[in-house]
Amino acid sequence: MSSSGFWGKLKKPIFCLAPMADVTDCAFRQIIAKYGKPDIFWTEFVSADGLAHPVAREKLLIDFIYSGNERPIVAQIFGGKPENIKTAAALCKELGFDGIDINMGCPDKTIEKQCAGAGMIKNPKLAREVIRAAIEGGGGLPVSVKTRIGYNKNEMETWIPELLSENIAALTVHLRTRKEMSDVPAHWDLMKRIVEIRDGINKNILILGNGDALNLEDGGKKVKDSGCDGVMLGRAVFGNPWLFTGKQPSIKEKLEVMVEHTKLFEKMLGGHKNFAIMKKHYKAYCNGFEGAKELRMKLMETENAAQVESIVNDFLSQI
Repeated sequence: MSSSGFWGKLKKPIFCLAPMADVTDCAFRQIIAKYGKPDIFWTEFVSADGLAHPVAREKLLIDFIYSGNERPIVAQIFGGKPENIKTAAALCKELGFDGIDINMGCPDKTIEKQCAGAGMIKNPKLAREVIRAAIEGGGGLPVSVKTRIGYNKNEMETWIPELLSENIAALTVHLRTRKEMSDVPAHWDLMKRIVEIRDGINKNILILGNGDALNLEDGGKKVKDSGCDGVMLGRAVFGNPWLFTGKQPSIKEKLEVMVEHTKLFEKMLGGHKNFAIMKKHYKAYCNGFEGAKELRMKLMETENAAQVESIVNDFLSQI
């Protein structure tokens, strides 16, 4: 039996941070928790098959590092084998997570080959088995799902009811199909209908929308217009850890936090992840001000936090 857990205590509208592979790692989440905490954090998604395998598990646990200041925090897993989902869910419970989320929307082909991510949309029967396995393994933790409106076309009239018929606490819908990736504007006009479908099946399940929300104000408007319970923001947080406070930081604040973020990445993940992961963040932090392009080019050549700090200090001394 999955409970609503922390989900039932949240004030609406709910604003949460989207899980993004190689972006929302433990270092970046720490920075966001400090400068602008959302209502919920998710981990990056982790393979349930890997977590169920004693040797592979050790390498993957780095993606499940979190700190108390990130609560409520949800572990996101993916996989197409119910028995491994059950094992992974039990591990999430053991690690003290507040909830479990199953990714049924990722368009990565290698993940789809495992009948996981967006591949689940093609197999509703398996999707439902996977949800039940997560509930069973999770020992009372609330289970939620993140998905899309369809695979090659809009299938929400058939796909969404399958998910809502299971005992989930929340459903996040990325308002695009698998085929559309992120190449078209998100179909927020469909959200009203998704809420209607939910109301006809189980009013207790929370519905969150994902796709193109620019900031809290825009997210709030989308909630108001559609009647959903909240919004998940993803790309908008790049280079802007203040997103969930609405604050507009100065260039100096932005660059100082970028250095802090880099040092934290090195400290927490330096032995496990490639420093190049930080460089996608530099593109976002160094944007929209005079000299940003030149600064960015210098940062792309760096190999460690000390070099980044030195370049930033030079830049700040000249403005």
